Amino acid sequence: MTLIRVGATGGVDVESTPTAEESSSVAQKVIKTDVALIGAGIMSATLGALIRQLEPTWSISLFERLDAAAAESSDPWNNAGTGHSALCELNYTPAGADGEIDITKALTINEQFQMSRQFWAHGVDNGVLGAPDEFINPIPHVSFCHGADGVEFLRKRHAALSSQTLFEGMEFIDDDATFAERLPLMGAGRDYSDPVGLNWFTEGTDVDFGALTQQLLNYVGRDADLYFGHEVRNLSKQSDGSWVIKIRNTRSGEKLRVEARFVFVGAGGGALGLLQKSGIKEAKGFGGFPVSGEFFRCTNPEIIAQHSAKVYGQAAVGAPPMSVPHLDTRVINHEKGLLFGPYAGWSPKFLKTGGVLDLPKSVKPSNLLPMMSIAPQEFGLLKYLISELAASRADRVNTLADFAPLAVGDDWELITAGQRVQVIRKTGVGGSLEFGTAVVTSADGSMAGLLGASPGASTAVPAMISVLEKCFTAHFDGWKSKLTEMIPSYGQKLNDNADLYHQVWDWTNRSLQLTASAND
Repeated sequence: MTLIRVGATGGVDVESTPTAEESSSVAQKVIKTDVALIGAGIMSATLGALIRQLEPTWSISLFERLDAAAAESSDPWNNAGTGHSALCELNYTPAGADGEIDITKALTINEQFQMSRQFWAHGVDNGVLGAPDEFINPIPHVSFCHGADGVEFLRKRHAALSSQTLFEGMEFIDDDATFAERLPLMGAGRDYSDPVGLNWFTEGTDVDFGALTQQLLNYVGRDADLYFGHEVRNLSKQSDGSWVIKIRNTRSGEKLRVEARFVFVGAGGGALGLLQKSGIKEAKGFGGFPVSGEFFRCTNPEIIAQHSAKVYGQAAVGAPPMSVPHLDTRVINHEKGLLFGPYAGWSPKFLKTGGVLDLPKSVKPSNLLPMMSIAPQEFGLLKYLISELAASRADRVNTLADFAPLAVGDDWELITAGQRVQVIRKTGVGGSLEFGTAVVTSADGSMAGLLGASPGASTAVPAMISVLEKCFTAHFDGWKSKLTEMIPSYGQKLNDNADLYHQVWDWTNRSLQLTASAND
């Protein structure tokens, strides 16, 4: 006998006797859903919120192996949290051999972040999101260099960016007194015989992606089923084009069978393994290189009060872009915090809560050569990681002193941040290591997944819109008017349309309550 229960969301739960293949002493729960989201981070939350507004009658089910939302890479202590918009991250504005600054990537990332801002503002205006100061707050974004060459680089960077619409208002500062006034913690005890320079943008933001994820999932969960403590064990494609997902309740051991028309794998570092299990050919050839990070977190309230900015410096020679050092003000649960780092580490785990076999299990015949080719190509990176692992606490305090000359180690505790799994993409017979995000979609559009890291969270909205465009081709044209309502700049470049930029900038500032001075 089979009992079918239609839930409030329109999804169907089926209690049935298991087959021999799924043998168990208890009936297996079967869940039928239009959309299955794997992982409860910012990507799944964003995609779920978009689908909920575009197709409110579709059933959505989300499955997360941990017991809380945003507990891995989206957690504020595991995530860079800058609200990446290329305002301060120097790796997005590299200098060429001729010394000229390439701003192409900076413009792209800023455009993407503006889309995220608009989606969040629309969410606040329309009850999708709650109080904006729970997840976004105004904080200046600052680039910092010292030495004559570094200051000259910032001068050229400012000249290249400040003329662009998206970077209006950026300041170049090379005056010692102004430096000390704006950044008292960094100015105290500094020897100004070594020149210093800043690119300063007052209207930057700090984003708590953990709190934002929770707010988005609160909205999605009004008409969806969210399953925490449920681990995906396998995925298989059916003859009708749908997916069967085998899931285990990590607390009770209960097994679930999920039947879904569309699956999104937004499981952070765990996404690669799940995409490999799915068998989609588009995932073949991809590998992952895990890099962990540690930060100093300030424990002295007096020190925290002396700094209100996100200050990014230049990466060490051979260091990956994600290792750019920064002295970073955070606002979490309405309280200011201060981080410095990252100090690179290494672990074979693909998730902070993962296992030591994650890396070797990810090696398949299709990605063996790409992964083997990385070591000789990235010798500088390997050398950097080895030197970082060998660094003592005193060495790390000395690195902090480049930013805060009077830093005392007792004022800082070392914390471990989230794992980052950088994408290894097959290129010819070898592979290349990519420091960014990659969206993988099956040819029929029934599955998508996101690999990689920075600046992923800040560009979640355009990334998930690209998933919708690739996977729902029959529906996408009909969604464009709604997308434009939510994101007025959709389909346009704000950098080329100053009037529209100023309109959406003023609107998002008002709706997200970002108009107050960041230093108040």
